[in-house]
Amino acid sequence: MTSETTNGGNHRPRILFLDAFDSFSNNITSLLTTLLDVEVSVLPIDSPLLIPSPSSTNDDTVLQNFARLLSHYDALVCGPGPGSPTIPSDVGLMRLVWHLPEKDLLPVLGVCLGFQSLVHAFGGEVRRLRYGGLHGMIREVVHSKGDVFTGVGGFRATLYHSLCGDVGQDHEEEGDDWRWKPLKRCPELVPLAWADEKNDSGEERILMAVRHRKKPFWGVQYHPESVCTEKEGNKVIVNWFRRAMEWNRERGRVRVESEERLARAAKRPSLLSQLPTSVNGRRVNGLAQWWELVGIDPVLHTRTIPLPRGVQVTDIVEVVEPDALERIVLDSANASPTISRPDVRGRFSIIATCLGEAVRIEYHTGDDSAIVRTGALRGNTAGGRRERVPLAKFRGIWGFLAAFHERRSIHGDEVAAEESTPFVGGFMGYITYEQGLADINVALDEFRKHHRPDVCLTWVTKSVVVDHTLGLIHIQHLQGRGDNDTDNWLDGTVEKLLSLENTRPRSSLKEGYQQKQRPQPWSTTIQTPRTKEYEEKVRICQEYIAAGESYELCLTDQTTITRPLSDRPLTVSTNPKTIPKQPYSSSSWILFKHLRARQPAPFASYLRLGAATLVSASPERFLTYSRSGLCSMRPMKGTVRKCPDTCATLADAERILHVPKEMAENLMIVDLVRHDLHGVCGAGRVSVPELMKVEEYQSVFQMITVVEGQLDVKRGGYTGLDVLAASLPPGSMTGAPKKRSCELLKQIEGHLERSLYSGVVGYMCATGRGDWSVTIRSLFRWEDENVVVKVGEEEVVHEVWRIGAGGAVTALSTPEGEREEMFTKLAGPLRVFGEAR
Repeated sequence: MTSETTNGGNHRPRILFLDAFDSFSNNITSLLTTLLDVEVSVLPIDSPLLIPSPSSTNDDTVLQNFARLLSHYDALVCGPGPGSPTIPSDVGLMRLVWHLPEKDLLPVLGVCLGFQSLVHAFGGEVRRLRYGGLHGMIREVVHSKGDVFTGVGGFRATLYHSLCGDVGQDHEEEGDDWRWKPLKRCPELVPLAWADEKNDSGEERILMAVRHRKKPFWGVQYHPESVCTEKEGNKVIVNWFRRAMEWNRERGRVRVESEERLARAAKRPSLLSQLPTSVNGRRVNGLAQWWELVGIDPVLHTRTIPLPRGVQVTDIVEVVEPDALERIVLDSANASPTISRPDVRGRFSIIATCLGEAVRIEYHTGDDSAIVRTGALRGNTAGGRRERVPLAKFRGIWGFLAAFHERRSIHGDEVAAEESTPFVGGFMGYITYEQGLADINVALDEFRKHHRPDVCLTWVTKSVVVDHTLGLIHIQHLQGRGDNDTDNWLDGTVEKLLSLENTRPRSSLKEGYQQKQRPQPWSTTIQTPRTKEYEEKVRICQEYIAAGESYELCLTDQTTITRPLSDRPLTVSTNPKTIPKQPYSSSSWILFKHLRARQPAPFASYLRLGAATLVSASPERFLTYSRSGLCSMRPMKGTVRKCPDTCATLADAERILHVPKEMAENLMIVDLVRHDLHGVCGAGRVSVPELMKVEEYQSVFQMITVVEGQLDVKRGGYTGLDVLAASLPPGSMTGAPKKRSCELLKQIEGHLERSLYSGVVGYMCATGRGDWSVTIRSLFRWEDENVVVKVGEEEVVHEVWRIGAGGAVTALSTPEGEREEMFTKLAGPLRVFGEAR
């Protein structure tokens, strides 16, 4: 039953936000919620129940349905997005707003694309800016000081557009009289604000805000929600909403109260809240009874010993498990005391052990089930089992992971005394870029011929954590029901590690690699990106940016290396079409040792799980989160290499990096990351404590921003997995808006998949803490890509390695500059194969 109420009742005002799939939408809904104290609901512009046919703008049935929906709200905001208002699919439902019958009108604010749609609907032209895009640029807004700008002082605002609303301003005389009056082209629109763009190419008058003369329609071209839009601009939003509510009262418009369910809440529900049944306060994961025994009710057992002088993480790995077939090492290589300038951004190194007896979850994007594998579990006769788990009841792979983690997590007082290490056991592994694409509804290629895991996470119960700052090694066993060998394993591992005290520090990793492991030149082939083709891809990116399709495109390319499977090439004496599965090869481990010696990085990693091998020297932390729900993301855009002549000091780097192009790149990803966090943390729970700070690393200076969010852990049941699921793929590897940019990059890049590159690797501890890095500056291989190469009279099994590299293309980029940046980033990982550009 529906009832009517005046807006002055006990109900909070309600605003409907039309989402055009922008990567800043959640920032706007948060601003509206906190600034106006309103309830905001979100409706996509392509809502299937309302969208009109492309050839129709006033279909009676659709308009009636839309008007009925709008009657439940006090006001409407048409949000920003990629594309053009002249293309029906880019604006969707926005086209209907401006054609509503008089009786169904409500106050509307258009932002960016919504603003352009308003201008286009009432006679204006939407065209390209004459002097390039202004994405991530900050400009002074010159306004009329009246209407929604009443009482507003001067302010600067962030612009994200390469298209502009043309109401005939270029045909007017000099002076300001024309600026605040309707122009001949658009007599129904009153200009309210402008920006004057001046550069080497000339000057341009850019319309920044309008209102309709008779209808309750307003619009702003700039982005009020951006972190770099000055707070004075918030008064414009307050004034708009005050006028909107006044308009409703003057015309006797009342909101219809009902259980309208077509739009969704601005904040997405937690993964755990969407699972079915609860048992003893924890969610049931629905697996077989024998599976329920694995890792349930865990208890942590630890030993701690001093880190022997001169011992490196790789030494620890080799002495603890010299013959392991699988390994996971998260290595803060540049925090080691052996480095001349230790970097404690990654204070701890984490080594997973005994992976052969651990539980592993694998998922190929698009499947309706996950694969759960177990090794030779102690005390369990079901060792080596493989089970397929349907995901329907979990609402997908992320719900299943959340249920699994919740069932095996450690809570409250059980971890109060375990603050000395960030990880005591839990998930470790990788997530590919393609899984992130699926999470934002970007269609994957139908012809993916492989069935490799896009999610591969192992539940680690035995681990070694190195604290480089305090010089300690923590040996840990997260003992679950049915596992009774704790003391034996802990004591045996301690004994192995203590043996390193009497060992002379090992010889140079670099020398050892060169002497023993480097393949002969004739046996390795390297295929790097073609210079002219890459430059042409940059131009294509810029054409899309100029057309309003994207603000920034993080273009990448791949280098392919084919080399013998090991340091002593294996021959194939049988059918060359059948490539046998080879035993563990030490070559990838040696590559990792060599890379970490050349490029010590705070978030380096070595991972060999199943068919995947990853060797990474990543400098970029993607996401961290604590048990209390504090999340932190550190988008990294803007890099300059140390050079004695031009960039030797932090002051030099700040001068080089604090320029419009570099700052715009960083700002676009910062606002995107804020959007990702707002969607899970909710309005008013995201902050930017550090903006565009230049940090010093071993060989480069890097511009970073710190964005923090606070999850509603107690009431909402949110965990770090909610943030991870909502944030992939990493915005620093996609550009903005994320969805449209990823769709464009698929077309432009040409190679089928980024795979492990541009994904993430890291952990989610059983305590709820997590740390994930972006897999850049990395090389990877898949076992099923092994090929047979004829060498003389022999047929030799070769492994195929891939290295991804690229950079953010903006309107200010040059093809030559982007090409050089890509090859510079490629050079480090490529050197480990004995080659450098």
